[in-house]
Amino acid sequence: MAWTVGLTLWCGACLVSRADGSLSEYQVKALFILNFTKYVDWPPQTLVGSNTPITIGIYGDSKLGEALRHVLAGKSAGGRAIVVRQIQSTNDYNQCQILFISHSAASRMSAILEKACAWPVLTVGEDAAFAQNGGIINFVLRNGNVRLEIDLAAARKAGLTISSRLLAVADVVKGKPD
Repeated sequence: MAWTVGLTLWCGACLVSRADGSLSEYQVKALFILNFTKYVDWPPQTLVGSNTPITIGIYGDSKLGEALRHVLAGKSAGGRAIVVRQIQSTNDYNQCQILFISHSAASRMSAILEKACAWPVLTVGEDAAFAQNGGIINFVLRNGNVRLEIDLAAARKAGLTISSRLLAVADVVKGKPD
């Protein structure tokens, strides 16, 4: 319960900071992605060995890469380093634990998600059609604040488990078991 309250307060602070203009939209998104590394479980074979870093791939042109590099400087998740890399090819999806698909890739989103969903990859996007195309976590802007939409069915299909702590801060959670 304390973790849920802490995450909720942290996310609330991000939203207040965003509204005040002290954090950019992409800094807030980067902070969320950092927390995704703590509140998503990947299948054991995904992160073999304690030295395997968590890799965040960015597909398309986005300001997120710079924001992530700034936010992640010197940080780790569960004792693992966090690496950010630009993804150029669909053959690189299986080398990521998190794949962010930017607005600039919207025209190719369906094909990207179809290929990425074959791997245990947390897909994250920022496009209105992202969730309808099989994405797992979508960033949406509401009243100037970054909010989350999560599709649990897509997460299960990818073999991922999302903590109830993260689900508690999402505006929309689709695919809940009955």
